[in-house]
Amino acid sequence: MPLVDVPLPLLVIVGPTAVGKTEFSIRLAERLHGEIVSADSRLFYRRMDIGTAKPSPEDRARVPHHLIDVADPDETWSLALFQRMAYQVIAAIHAREKLPLLVGGTGQYIRAIIEGWNLPKQPPDLRLRNVLEKWSKSIGPFELHRRLTIIDPEAAGKIDPRNLRRTVRALEVIFRTGKRFAEQRQRVASNYSVLMVGLRRPRAELYRRIDERIDQMIADGLVGEVQTLLASGYSPDLPAFSAIGYRQIIQYLQGKCSLEEAVSEMKRSTRQFVRRQANWFKYNDPSIHWFDIQDDTLEQVEALVRNHQVWKRQ
Repeated sequence: MPLVDVPLPLLVIVGPTAVGKTEFSIRLAERLHGEIVSADSRLFYRRMDIGTAKPSPEDRARVPHHLIDVADPDETWSLALFQRMAYQVIAAIHAREKLPLLVGGTGQYIRAIIEGWNLPKQPPDLRLRNVLEKWSKSIGPFELHRRLTIIDPEAAGKIDPRNLRRTVRALEVIFRTGKRFAEQRQRVASNYSVLMVGLRRPRAELYRRIDERIDQMIADGLVGEVQTLLASGYSPDLPAFSAIGYRQIIQYLQGKCSLEEAVSEMKRSTRQFVRRQANWFKYNDPSIHWFDIQDDTLEQVEALVRNHQVWKRQ
């Protein structure tokens, strides 16, 4: 039977890196006749599989997945492009009378969909961007981010200081328009009836899972994956390679650190990233139904979804 309520339903699964979103969302989608829309910016890129903990081909065969492997590493997927493509994918899932599950830990990508962000339409100014990139090389990415903090603290607070591409883009829009970047992200009415579920684990357990995941990435051949990408002609300076794991292994391959040091930095950076993720999805947010992952959590979440009054089927 079709889902008849308007606006149409969107189930959102959020939580920190390594909490277990991938397997949980697949099992839930199997029970709810759903399809998964990835909201993880690291999963866009083809051939970047090990370092992103990308769902395996076997996982993707269990449940349809969308917005994974949609770009080459030297292509840039902006937030605006993701939003546009996600809207199209979600509409197609609804047309198939299936339930879309938006799953990921990239806060701004989730919020852009469920809050209906009206993103700045300012086209790229390549000359200005080049100037800003040269400036960053002179003063460093952290100092450039500090300058953004002075101009637009709200926007800067949502950008990782190491993410030079996003810092440059924010400054580019500010200088072109004369308006703060945060002011230009207006919201429009959401197209969806959203039910948001958050997954969490005790901090010590989560950190242990992070360490185990990274050790497994190394065992699975992350160094070889990065070597193959670089040997294929991709520049080590590509924004895609700023993702945790890739930048540390590139530094190792460039002789700037040992493999042990690279792995240690991967673990430290991932823990920092988890703390930043918490700024997007807070435990006291009344719009998020938080669950500690336990043996019966899947059944609890399934019951929550099936009993959600707005989504009652005819």
